[in-house]
Amino acid sequence: MKNLLSFLFFFILIPLFSRKSIADDSLRKRQSINDTQVIISASQKFELGFFNEPKASNLKYLGIWYKGIPDVVVWVANRDNPIVNSSASLTFSEDGNLVLINQTGSHLWSSNSTRSIRNPVGQLLDTGNLVLRDSNSKSKYYEWQSFDYPSDTLLPGMKLGWDSRTGLNRKLTSWTSPDNPSLGEFSFSINTNGLPQFLVSKGNKTMYRGWPWFDHDFGQGYGNGFDYNLVFNTSMEISFSYRYSENSRTRIVMDSSGSIYRYVWSDVEEEWHKEFTFDGAGCNDYDLCGNFGICSSVVTASCDCLYGFKPISTQNFSNGCIRKDPEICKAGDGFKVMSNVKWPDSTGDLVKMKLDIQDCKAECLKNCSCLAYGTVEIPKIGNVCVNWFHKLIDVRYVREVGSGDDLYVRVAASELEWDDEKRSVAVVVVVPIVSVIIFLALVSGCCLIRRRASGNDLVVIELPIQENNLEMPITVLEAATENFSISNKIGEGGFGLVYKGKLPSGQEIAVKKLAERSGQGLQEFKNEVIFISQLQHRNLVKLLGFCIHEEDILLIYEYLPNKSLDCFLFDDQRRSILNWSMRIDIIIGITRGLLYLHQDSRLRIIHRDLKAANILLDSGMKPKISDFGMARIFGEDQTETKTKRVVGTYGYMPPEYVIDGYFSVKSDVFSFGVVVLEIISGKKNKGFLHPEHQLNLLGHAWKLWNEGRALELIDVMLEDQFDKYEALRYINIGLLCVQRRPEERPSMSTVFSMLENEKMQLRLPQRPGFYEERFIVSDINSSSGDQQTSSSNNNVTVTLLHGR
Repeated sequence: MKNLLSFLFFFILIPLFSRKSIADDSLRKRQSINDTQVIISASQKFELGFFNEPKASNLKYLGIWYKGIPDVVVWVANRDNPIVNSSASLTFSEDGNLVLINQTGSHLWSSNSTRSIRNPVGQLLDTGNLVLRDSNSKSKYYEWQSFDYPSDTLLPGMKLGWDSRTGLNRKLTSWTSPDNPSLGEFSFSINTNGLPQFLVSKGNKTMYRGWPWFDHDFGQGYGNGFDYNLVFNTSMEISFSYRYSENSRTRIVMDSSGSIYRYVWSDVEEEWHKEFTFDGAGCNDYDLCGNFGICSSVVTASCDCLYGFKPISTQNFSNGCIRKDPEICKAGDGFKVMSNVKWPDSTGDLVKMKLDIQDCKAECLKNCSCLAYGTVEIPKIGNVCVNWFHKLIDVRYVREVGSGDDLYVRVAASELEWDDEKRSVAVVVVVPIVSVIIFLALVSGCCLIRRRASGNDLVVIELPIQENNLEMPITVLEAATENFSISNKIGEGGFGLVYKGKLPSGQEIAVKKLAERSGQGLQEFKNEVIFISQLQHRNLVKLLGFCIHEEDILLIYEYLPNKSLDCFLFDDQRRSILNWSMRIDIIIGITRGLLYLHQDSRLRIIHRDLKAANILLDSGMKPKISDFGMARIFGEDQTETKTKRVVGTYGYMPPEYVIDGYFSVKSDVFSFGVVVLEIISGKKNKGFLHPEHQLNLLGHAWKLWNEGRALELIDVMLEDQFDKYEALRYINIGLLCVQRRPEERPSMSTVFSMLENEKMQLRLPQRPGFYEERFIVSDINSSSGDQQTSSSNNNVTVTLLHGR
């Protein structure tokens, strides 16, 4: 009886909970699949089958997903018409269309091809495209394809935009919620009337938009290491598509909240990595500053007016701006260039484009309604003159200097005359012999004018600092630091000297003063101001202000009384203060700070110089990441980039960065792993010495791990303070982070999960970067004091590359 029940369970119940694939990647006439079967593409990349809505097991849908990752559906057929409390099958109708029917025979979805197909074949391609074709037809076109009807996901090879042959304007539409695939309220499309640009809409309302196409990866960083294709033929097609490695799995998704993400699957970590985000935060909010307004975002999004305009309301800049001088379109009208901006909304009748216009300025002046112009060179088309009419909305300054466009705004003659008067007052006389640095405080912002090292030319370097509330007068800082007294000096680094000070309010501050001959300079200063002022996290050092005075460039931070982690960790007397629980709290705090930089902040930031010296400790010994002079903003779709200028600190930089200049979020993960092993061991990676080998700290840790002696790595000061299983777990995490290949290292979100979830099973680490034994040339008599001689004439010299 028991065996009979087992037999019945296997043959009756098991099919209800499992899927079986059919033998082919296709369905043919008089074939079907039911809701326990799947079709798998030829190369085993995609599956087509049925799935349940996670929160409503009685609702069922037909969908496509990457094989082996069924929890992420990339296409849904019957989004608004689920199968309710019924079995279902996918088959062919009498006219050859693919149809989805329930057990009562009701049609829930159809491919709706307009032609009758005599010998239909439904095939799931390795691209994830479900196609319907006539097996006897020689046409290169499909009768129907799922790629023409996207859900919320854009796969490689799919197109967004309009095609004259099909008459379709393809767009992504969000799910109603993360668990409900029915049509949501957000859509992601391409504007095909005017200059092509991406639009995210809620119903008929634009929420935010991308850049006009052509010369800036359409403003969202898609082009960095990302192979995309733009088609702009106003009579045939306006579309966007992208390509990716055949062996990789990726998707661009519009989520139910209206944000756009690009994900790449990691086979090593078995999870999706978020590589790019496009959403409506800050200045991306559409029309945030109203007509003739311009948005800037250094600390927070703030509004100002375009040149020649003033706010309608000083209380609410979002109401837009009006002309200072309404006497426009008279003799003497001209243009003022707004550099490094995102062009205004370029849809519909707001713009006109003309080809082969030699003088775009003159073209705009011919029409009194023309408000601004810009020029662009379109590949395979030529020079295009763009004129804007009616209104100039959704203009913003671009964060990275040189990555925006020039917009020439029409102004009245009186505005040009006033500008000339200002320039005549501020004439700069260049003295050829004396090296001069001149600082001008302008109404529109802050500029540094510096002499070129090789001649008498002056170079204007714009610092995009729009908010003056961060600027502190030099007199305040001189008083706070007692004129930068040597007694108030608390540190020195690659940037320069650091002084302790106290403001009149009683608040203690740390003032970082740019060294005269520092290897860093204005670019790093600009980085720190832009980056840190926008970052708000308890594990990041807070920037209070800045000051530019004559030759002095200064940053003002909150003062942290316990200085940096290395002051404790590598000091034999003070190291004992850091007990085991303190060290664990410091590791977790650093993890939270890095996770914020990589994933949770509005900007994706790579620190590039994470080390013990850049981890400051507050009065409660809580860690705060500091020194963002080397940091870089990443486009959200970027996985890595390359630099010719390798900066950072040797001992903390990963091999792919030191050797080839490649850096990514995994560069910070490597540095974090080094810091973790240093915290655990109380030893510094660079300069680590051991009597039995010439490995660095990473190699030493790896050697102990493989020999089953990993606990010997732990600082002797911590004897009897730690649980051995917890200690082994932290060593494991540290070694995972310093693995030689960046793709093998976990993301910071995975690291955080490892630290928070003690039951999470960890992978075994692979060989770390820079594992090989070093050849160290020591000075003769450096340790023993004995005189040594050699008859050899083969002297060896070692040339080292010096980081900070």
